[in-house]
Amino acid sequence: MSCMCCLLNYKTMKISNFKQIVFFCLVVVSGNLFGQSKVIDLWNGNVPGSIPNPDYKQIVDSAVWIKIRFVSKPTIQVYPAPADKNTGTAVVVCPGGGYYGLSYVGEGTEIAKWLNGLGVSAIVLHYRLPDDAIMKNKSIAPLQDSQEAIRIVRRNAKEWGIDPHKIGIMGFSAGGHLASTVSTHFNEKVYNPIDTTSARPDFSLLIYPVISMDSSITHMGSRLSLLGNSPTSDLVKHFSNDLQVTGKTPPAFMVHSLDDGAVPVENSIRYALAMQENKIPCELHIYQTGGHGYGLAPWGGTHSMWPEACRKWLEARGFLSR
Repeated sequence: MSCMCCLLNYKTMKISNFKQIVFFCLVVVSGNLFGQSKVIDLWNGNVPGSIPNPDYKQIVDSAVWIKIRFVSKPTIQVYPAPADKNTGTAVVVCPGGGYYGLSYVGEGTEIAKWLNGLGVSAIVLHYRLPDDAIMKNKSIAPLQDSQEAIRIVRRNAKEWGIDPHKIGIMGFSAGGHLASTVSTHFNEKVYNPIDTTSARPDFSLLIYPVISMDSSITHMGSRLSLLGNSPTSDLVKHFSNDLQVTGKTPPAFMVHSLDDGAVPVENSIRYALAMQENKIPCELHIYQTGGHGYGLAPWGGTHSMWPEACRKWLEARGFLSR
């Protein structure tokens, strides 16, 4: 059955069946688009701070929205830029999902396709989702994974046709929290790296991001997953990334919608103001509508203009020059 048939028959099938068929179509299309991609075990079997749990199995859950859950063996999937378009820029992509799941299609493989079209290599990170069942300290596990992802890309830059000074990080929703965390905590020693390769991104792209753990504006599901029921005030402050911006934080491009009912727009505003205070380049696009979780926003609306705005920002900062 073709994807077009799936859409034409939408009104005649049960919603659950429709979701399963769309999921199948997306997987098939993604496989065809990215036949040259490669998957790399982030830790080569030696995950820092892990607790062995043979009953903990990764699954693809499509009950409400397609997501990966129960990640215990984090990976990166490398989608090289086409040789005839390669700009030498690479972006580590962190899908969202409330630190509960990974929206790996709309905020993962589809983003990789878009980045490749710009001549940018995409590295989709399937990071561990905080869980006391497999982690000694769940609050730092995603940061460990994102730091190592940046380091792996930088170590392999020459082989992969990447400029080691043009490596960015991108995140959506809770993935935006992770991207802003590695942007502000890149020097924090949360594991013992094998060498001195820098984990600092050269820029960040933050799309409807969770930024703060302040209960007045945070996404409570993300905060609960990452920090637990009763985090200390110090822990809340530590992972409120608007409070961690310094003169060394990389430049950022940000997107948010005023009607975001999941992650208040104040998250992005606070980060942008902190960047301004520290004289770090930052561009924030606030759209009147769009809600939350729209990925590339393929269905229209003014928020669907963000990919082009992002392209122009990357171009203006020299990241799309060959």
